[in-house]
Order: sequence, then structure tokens, then C-alpha cells
Amino acid sequence: MDKIVLHGIRFHGYHGLSKMEREVGGRYSVDIEMTCDYSRALASDRIADTVDYRKVHQLVQEIGRGESYRLIEALAGRIVTSILQQFPVEEVLVRLNKETPVLDGIVQSVGVEIRRRRADV
Repeated sequence: MDKIVLHGIRFHGYHGLSKMEREVGGRYSVDIEMTCDYSRALASDRIADTVDYRKVHQLVQEIGRGESYRLIEALAGRIVTSILQQFPVEEVLVRLNKETPVLDGIVQSVGVEIRRRRADV
């Protein structure tokens, strides 16, 4: 199967367990892989025959900047489910990283990875 890959979608969101994270917010980064048969797009060279990654980017921004989630697992799950519901893909992989998380010590990021198939939703 073919893939469309988006790396490094960034946004400022208000997610986390602490009150500070939900009020001040933090920076997040998302990578997405969408699997499908893109042979029609290869032959036609038409956006109508593939997934418009501009719309996927916009969706991730809206979800990330919208409703506040306590867990990054829930945020990533919402992104996966929304992509599967709105775009003609067979499988989605979402890697979501919370950059500079609130931890005792220095950590560059923490993250989750969720993969779901259309049959799963």
C-alpha cells in the first residue's frame, strides 16, 4: 500500500494533567502516515483522486488547538478517528509529541503512537 506522510505539524495546545498545562499550554508536534491505494492519483495527477494533505493539516490544527484533553493518548486517538472518518484512507498512524513536558528534570519530549485501520472504527 502507498502512504502519504506529514511530518512536524506543530501547534500550541492546552492539554495535560496539570492546571498549568491546561491554562498556559504547550507546544505539540504531530507526524501522520495515511495508507491507501493511490494508483488512481498516480495515473490522473488530480487532487480529487487522493487525500488532500492540506485538509488533514487543517484538521489536526483544529483538534490540537480546540478541546482540551488531559491525556495525549486521548488527543492522538481523536486525531486518528477523525482522519479515518473524514478521508478515504485504510490505515492511519499518528505520532504525537508533547514538547518540553512538565517533568522533574530535562526531557525533550514525551509522545504516543497510535495506529488504526478503517475496520477498527
